[in-house]
This record gives sequence, C-alpha cells and structure tokens, in this order.
Amino acid sequence: MHDIDMFRAFLGWAALLNYAVLIVWFAAFTLAGDALYRLHARWFRLPRETFDALHYGGMAVYKIGVLLLFLVPWLVLTVFF
Repeated sequence: MHDIDMFRAFLGWAALLNYAVLIVWFAAFTLAGDALYRLHARWFRLPRETFDALHYGGMAVYKIGVLLLFLVPWLVLTVFF
C-alpha cells in the first residue's frame, strides 16, 4: 500500500508541475506573443494566424496529455485506493 501512496503523490505533483508549465506557456504566449512571433519568424516563415493556431493546438495537446497521463490515474488511485 505504501507504493501506491508514493505513486499517487508522484502523479499529483507531476500533474501540478505540468499544469504550471502550461500556465507559464499560456502567460508567455499571451503577454509576449509578438516577441515570440518575431523570434520564430526568423527561422520559419509562418503567417501570424498559423503561429497562433500551432501554439493553441500545442497547448491543447499538452493539456490533454497531462490530463490522461497524470490527472486521471491520480484520480483513480485517490478514489479507489
């Protein structure tokens, strides 16, 4: 039972850490979106709309990944064990 408690704690902390990364990414994109676009425009020729769509899509995939890989297993272990 001790191993399950440790794994549940790991999943909880990992979920919190990954959601913090997601919040920082969103804040950087929201507050410094123009600077990020100029930085990436040096390497890639993307229209601004495509750049925005790629970032929002990446955030969505990251969020779903955190939800499925960390939050759902943590919730299952919390409810059933």
